[in-house]
Amino acid sequence: MSKKDFYQLLNISKTASKDEIKKAYRKNAMKYHPDRNPDDKVAEDKFRSMTEAYEVLSDEQKRAAYDQYGHAAFVQNSGMGGAGGFGGFHHGGGDFNANDIFEEMLRGFGGFGGGGQNGFNSAPEKLRGSDIRYDLEITLEQAFEGISEKIKFVTNDSCSECKGSGGSKNSKTVNCQTCKGHGAVHFQQGIFTMERTCQTCDGLGKTISDPCKPCHGQGRVRQQKNLEVKIPAGVDNGTRIRMTGEGEAGLRGGGKGDLYVYITVKPHKFFKRAEKNLYCSVPISMVTAAMGGSIDLPAIDSKAVALTIPEGTQSGTQLRLRHKGMSVIKSVYRGDLIVEIKVETPVHLNQKQKDLLTQFKDLEKGNSNSPQSSGFFTKVKNFFEDIKGA
Repeated sequence: MSKKDFYQLLNISKTASKDEIKKAYRKNAMKYHPDRNPDDKVAEDKFRSMTEAYEVLSDEQKRAAYDQYGHAAFVQNSGMGGAGGFGGFHHGGGDFNANDIFEEMLRGFGGFGGGGQNGFNSAPEKLRGSDIRYDLEITLEQAFEGISEKIKFVTNDSCSECKGSGGSKNSKTVNCQTCKGHGAVHFQQGIFTMERTCQTCDGLGKTISDPCKPCHGQGRVRQQKNLEVKIPAGVDNGTRIRMTGEGEAGLRGGGKGDLYVYITVKPHKFFKRAEKNLYCSVPISMVTAAMGGSIDLPAIDSKAVALTIPEGTQSGTQLRLRHKGMSVIKSVYRGDLIVEIKVETPVHLNQKQKDLLTQFKDLEKGNSNSPQSSGFFTKVKNFFEDIKGA
């Protein structure tokens, strides 16, 4: 089967620069790497062909020979002048260094990488536990005051039997027989030598001669954990509280992860919140709006607060009560309470009420008791008169 053109394999032009060649190779190699496509013969073949293409095109001499003679330049005893030294596929030579490329690539694969004289990463002695997320829902009043809340959850916690060591009383720690103490094992993947975390010792490089029975040598067991979380005053939706060292226990005495408590504040039946300020809508009677007065409102601190209604207050007017809003985290200041007035039109009038309103309407003629409506209808009248006169 004839080989595909190297430039077409990497999807580049014949005038591509070294950086363009390297970028195209890295992109395709990441896509078709055998570790990302296990047991996929097609992907493995593509990966090998692209690596061969990169070896040739990244070397100026080999690229020149390939541009002149094509694939025949790398066939031994082909008779092509000047091409005799290029036969065969290998890792080194010229500007091509597969190890440099793959050390950079495989950092993103997890469990791989260079380092060390024999290519192994030095395995950590202990593995830190994972962080944990806990979602906590509280009321707006609790967010205002700040509270201490008891929570419970199930996680991997330190084994009380072995105190997290993973071994029984007389056990010994020895080098892992699978990875020989390296914490990783290497294997051949096509033309490359790869490595991954040793599954026998979980990357620790050590095993225990007599594992603790309750935790099976892990140093941690699955159990319920009870904690008290202090919620500061002023928290809002999405506030994150970090509790250092209260997360999952690590393997065999490894450090504990952290616990992150995410706050959600329940909707309130009366107030709406916008950061440090609170908003509410209050309906008042037409008489109170016209003549003014005072009403009592509940505040977030459970105390009544008096709101003065100015004479002639219109529907939609916003009145501000200073420092009656939410607490602010790590501050003595508070936000404001903003009250939007809704003037309520009376309904279900009896005859006497209707008669009184009729008298009021008659008395209103010629006066400026309703400047907005009278001004609006004056504009309407002028609008139709302009149409007639046009």
